Amino acid sequence: MAKKSVGFLLFVAALIGAFALGYMRHPATSNRVRRILYYEDPMHPSYRSDKPGIAPDCGMELVPVYADEAGKPIASGREAAAGTTEIDAVSQQLYGIRLAKAERDQGKGTIQVFARVVPDETRIYHLNFGTEGYVKETHDDAIGNYVTKNQHLAAVYSPDFLAVAGGYLAAHERDPVAPNAPSGNFVANSSQEAASVQARADRLRNLGMSDAQIDEITRTRKLPEDIYMVSPTDGFILTRNISPGMRFERDVDLYTIADLSRVWIVAEVFGRDAQAFRPGTEAIATVADTGQSFRAKVSNVLPEVDPVTRTLKVRLEADNPGYKLRPDMFVSVAVSVSLPSGISVPAGAILDSGLSKRVFVQTSEGSFEARAVETGWQLGDRVQIVKGLKEGESVVSSGTFLVDSESRLRAAGQATGPPTEASTMDHGMQHSMN
Repeated sequence: MAKKSVGFLLFVAALIGAFALGYMRHPATSNRVRRILYYEDPMHPSYRSDKPGIAPDCGMELVPVYADEAGKPIASGREAAAGTTEIDAVSQQLYGIRLAKAERDQGKGTIQVFARVVPDETRIYHLNFGTEGYVKETHDDAIGNYVTKNQHLAAVYSPDFLAVAGGYLAAHERDPVAPNAPSGNFVANSSQEAASVQARADRLRNLGMSDAQIDEITRTRKLPEDIYMVSPTDGFILTRNISPGMRFERDVDLYTIADLSRVWIVAEVFGRDAQAFRPGTEAIATVADTGQSFRAKVSNVLPEVDPVTRTLKVRLEADNPGYKLRPDMFVSVAVSVSLPSGISVPAGAILDSGLSKRVFVQTSEGSFEARAVETGWQLGDRVQIVKGLKEGESVVSSGTFLVDSESRLRAAGQATGPPTEASTMDHGMQHSMN
């Protein structure tokens, strides 16, 4: 039993000796000062602070990021040359970093934008009366109904119509030719009576009587009992503000009718694509739900810019056989474009700070260099590189922001540098004072 106790004590003494020897061989381990670059949100590392605190989104304590740890998650073990970032193949695959070659592009393709169908404003009719009255009855005038030209929509009563219609009939009844009048007076009288008839007919139109009813009065020589509101065109009723027995005021819209045989298609286009939508340009509008396509033509690029999306509105016109294109329907508009050929890369490869643009070029296996570039046209997901790249060079096309973050962290770590002896002593003195 005594031998076992002595053996156990010797084993414990050996462990203590080994620990003391290791501590003596590496005294800097306990005294090494690790410099903190910043503090980050453990749940959302994109949030950083220069001092400790609480994360605003999750309430967790911010964790420090040290200079000797910055960039370790995706960096390779090799020493990076100045101005380059080293990321091994395993880390590239793990973090979704993809490469693409700078290729020569012919600049031919298709620009697709989303658009909305609206009625042609020049084919919208607002129906009202130029006088007061009341509604006697309406006929087949529900919103959305298809109506034909001169179809009766409502019958109304207004005394103002009767007075003007009576004067119109009286002017027609007058005989402009006196039995023994000279020919010169005949011409003068005929001209005056014709002008009087025309003036009264215009007055009836201004009050809201249709040409069809004016012709009816002329033919029957009778005052109408009712005034009919008729459709001025073949189209659809968009709004209805009328009902039997209602009294209406002057110039109040009672119906809105739209001729949808030809419609407008309004697309929102970013400034870089607006040059492809010049007036007269042919386009194809496709309905997403049915896949039906319609030919359209750009009629105008509106001058206003949307204050939120910063897009321009482009107006296209399209025939609408069968009324398949309906107001407020969304469609996809495609325009073929042909631009000057040049070297292009995927749009995801470009880092745009607002003041400059750059890409990360692979200089060797796992080594990337940030390079400033100048861009030209953008066609789909390809961007022309005017200056800064050569054909065949490989650039980071996916995960660009990760590579950029790694580059910045490495630069920050190099700028900070290793802790100095003076800083170590100062830290130790402060610890002793505390």
